[in-house]
Amino acid sequence: MKTSRLALVTGANQGLGRALVEGLAARMNPDDLVLLTGRSRQRVTEAAHEVAQLPGTRARVEGRVLDVTDTDAVARLAEEVRSRHGGIDVVISNAVARVLPEESQAARADEFIDVSNTATHAILRSFGPVLRPGGRLLVVASSLGTLGHLDSRLHHLFDGADLEQVEYAVESWRSAIHHRTAQEAGWPVWVNVPSKVAQVAAVRALAAERRDGDLDTGTLIAAVCPGMVDTATSRPWFSDYSQAQSPARAAAAVLDLVFAEHVDPALYGELVRFGTALDWHEGTPLVEQDRLLTP
Repeated sequence: MKTSRLALVTGANQGLGRALVEGLAARMNPDDLVLLTGRSRQRVTEAAHEVAQLPGTRARVEGRVLDVTDTDAVARLAEEVRSRHGGIDVVISNAVARVLPEESQAARADEFIDVSNTATHAILRSFGPVLRPGGRLLVVASSLGTLGHLDSRLHHLFDGADLEQVEYAVESWRSAIHHRTAQEAGWPVWVNVPSKVAQVAAVRALAAERRDGDLDTGTLIAAVCPGMVDTATSRPWFSDYSQAQSPARAAAAVLDLVFAEHVDPALYGELVRFGTALDWHEGTPLVEQDRLLTP
């Protein structure tokens, strides 16, 4: 008898996260379970109910309250997954803090780092050990997550780093922001760039430890770039949204990785955009201009 599967998506109340849950629930089996997580109990409950009622939904959908910045809560959920289900098959880390162009990047840095980086580290540490053979652990990042988008003085902090070294680099960056020394050290004002680079570096670190065993079992750990997505979080940052995707369309490429029959070794541990691995060293530092940023 086929074993039922378990999937979890963080930051899943709306936007891309919600679309990922809908796609998983439509493509998984009736005995499978998708956990839709977020911080607000009301929003999580409503979103899970709505997805469960969609005509294309096949799998069971349940809402779970999870504050991804609470590392103990993340660890408890992973332990619950292990004890109740014996492991998990799909984990998609998608939570992000919203920062508007007119807001001070430094003032919002702690929240942004906690949601995007501390939470990513917690997901990798807690759910990596309970990921079943053949499973998928994906961290939603962006094309800004390649090393070349940082000042070259900072590359050594992330290139070839293990997870503890990535965590140390992130906290050093946070400290530099608080002490107002970040810019002179080479850190950009826009917190999204170092944050995304650190996310991808963390994924690369965990993947480096597990690569051989995971490839033998068809397991995939990777960062994913869904491309430009029309969401409330990203819309304020771009003047031209003509090429933006709907959340459902952006989710499709991510879900193709989830449901791929075989794992391409070239994608393992990499930042993947539309099925292709991006060069870790590519990119150039962005130029910050007025309220928006341009490559």
